[in-house]
Amino acid sequence: MSTIHVEEAGGEGPLLLCLHGIGSSSAAFAPQLEGLAPYARVIAWDAPGYAKSADPEGPLDLDGFADAAAELIRSYGTSAHVLGVSWGGVIALRLATRHPDLVDSLIVADSSAGSGTEAAKAAGMRARATELAEVGPRAFAEKRGPRLVSDLAPAALVERVVDTMASSVRLPGYGYAAEAMAGADLRPELSAVSAPTLVICGDRDKVTGVEASQVIAGGLHKTAYVIVKDAGHLANQEQPERFNAWVLSHLHIVTA
Repeated sequence: MSTIHVEEAGGEGPLLLCLHGIGSSSAAFAPQLEGLAPYARVIAWDAPGYAKSADPEGPLDLDGFADAAAELIRSYGTSAHVLGVSWGGVIALRLATRHPDLVDSLIVADSSAGSGTEAAKAAGMRARATELAEVGPRAFAEKRGPRLVSDLAPAALVERVVDTMASSVRLPGYGYAAEAMAGADLRPELSAVSAPTLVICGDRDKVTGVEASQVIAGGLHKTAYVIVKDAGHLANQEQPERFNAWVLSHLHIVTA
């Protein structure tokens, strides 16, 4: 496995692995690294080919990203609770079916069953790599970043989201991620997820939307579904106190 950069906080309590969205990095989990550290050992990765992580040695599909997350968990010598936002949630769900022994529970936030659920979504996802190559990371981020939060988000958060995307995405890693999303339709395998799962969605998410989260929640056996008020697609950043409270409640229930 290529070198994976990880941000880490805490040290006591269960291991919580955080997997970011397709246009982000470990920086997206600053509120969780700070807020959850007193209760868990929180680690947030830069996915292979993102931010401070090395480029993968070859193309990665969804299984490849899930296997990279599995190898990271194994390096800590234990299993983990896995928090995935958007694309990170898709990886987390595949991780839970490929490596169930490593996943104690899931928190799937503002995610979907993949872009392969509709031909138009898949095509749009595949087009992103070409767009990134043509305009570069900064212009790419300035176009896409503001949509990830709600209209209520402060300007400082919008700026931080854009800066994080601009400093995180590059080819070929982003292209591999986009292709992995374009080919993913997890609906048939949701019933195979044995880990207890909390599904979270911002009520103002206009990227994947509450309907996509409802599809995930409805397809799982052991699930709770909650809405975070006044939050867009990045509920963990826009309403971190509310988001963290739900995560802590979930961890308390599944570790009791």
